[in-house]
Amino acid sequence: MMRIAKPSIFYCVLLLVFTTIGCKQNKKENQSEMETAKTESEQNPIEETIFGEMPDGTKVKKFTLKNEAGMEVDVITYGGIITRWTAPDKQGNYEDIVLGFDSLEQYLDGSPYFGALIGRYGNRIANGKFSLDGETYTLATNDGDNHLHGGEKGFDKVVWNGVAKNTDKGANVELTYTSQDGEEGYPGKLDVKVTYTLTADNALDIQYEAVTDKPTVVNLTQHSYFNLSGQLSKQILDHEIYLNADAYLPVDGGLIPTGEFREVAGTPFDFKEPKLIGKEIEADNEQLDLGKGYDHCWVLNEGEEDFGLAASAYHPNTGRLLEVYTNEPGIQFYSGNFLDGTLPAQTGGTYVKRSGFCLETQHYPDSPNQADFPSVRLNPGETYSSRTMFKLSTK
Repeated sequence: MMRIAKPSIFYCVLLLVFTTIGCKQNKKENQSEMETAKTESEQNPIEETIFGEMPDGTKVKKFTLKNEAGMEVDVITYGGIITRWTAPDKQGNYEDIVLGFDSLEQYLDGSPYFGALIGRYGNRIANGKFSLDGETYTLATNDGDNHLHGGEKGFDKVVWNGVAKNTDKGANVELTYTSQDGEEGYPGKLDVKVTYTLTADNALDIQYEAVTDKPTVVNLTQHSYFNLSGQLSKQILDHEIYLNADAYLPVDGGLIPTGEFREVAGTPFDFKEPKLIGKEIEADNEQLDLGKGYDHCWVLNEGEEDFGLAASAYHPNTGRLLEVYTNEPGIQFYSGNFLDGTLPAQTGGTYVKRSGFCLETQHYPDSPNQADFPSVRLNPGETYSSRTMFKLSTK
């Protein structure tokens, strides 16, 4: 009995020792894995919350993208809207630099496209009509006699599906939406994907993609209103703008391009050297009168490898510099002429006239009706692809 019992006790003790060592090792490995996951999460944390609820009960998500430098970008699934974007000044102080609202209800009540994704067609289409392959398509006329930014319910007013993830390039959110054949009058079912990526060097890289099952037209853009001062209720006339363009597109009374490519040299539209927005915005000029300021498309000079610097904006007091890179042929510079002080600003006060400016990278307005403009046609089997990057720094 004793001889049998002694080995049993020995083996039990031995087994207990190995089990204890194994558990400690597994615990260390699990702790190591948890610490690694925590570290990766802290590097590019993405917060997902509910921003609000649509009238039909659909939840609208908000994704907060962050980088190690401290920049934050809030994106909601309603309209793909950038509601907040913080950036440092030359003293390292972070402030919001885009116009927006605090609640979904304010966007639903009416917004001048603050921070929104625009589609199917950014900018204007004359008389709300265009033809493809001999067939005429009629769109909503929601801007006088013309069609603007996708119509009554463009991409800025739909709920996108949003998925956030960390990548080697940075924290990003991928937004997808399917626009059905005939939506807002456009032909073809259009599957759209837009990806916002916040990089480590304070750039927001935006990738647009779309495919269709019928010939259609596509022109997507991003409609953030910037105010680099961080004082969102103040005018932006003290910002310096640079536009890499030798020509712009003059417009008629409905802000539809006349078809002319006009040289900027010797006009208030010359931003080939950085110039204050306020320097010539009140000049005696027919085009400025028609737009009530700057609201025109500039014809971009070709960039390096079809992706180059299109524009920049600089605010001397804070030192904030915004650079815009794109592979699009045009950029709409809008100086916030129709803001009228009736909308509340997130930082207090209201959004007064010219309290924000837009730099919308895009194909030219009314391209479907103007044969001399680059084509915006998308055919089945093709992929619409566009890229724009907004990069912030200080100097």
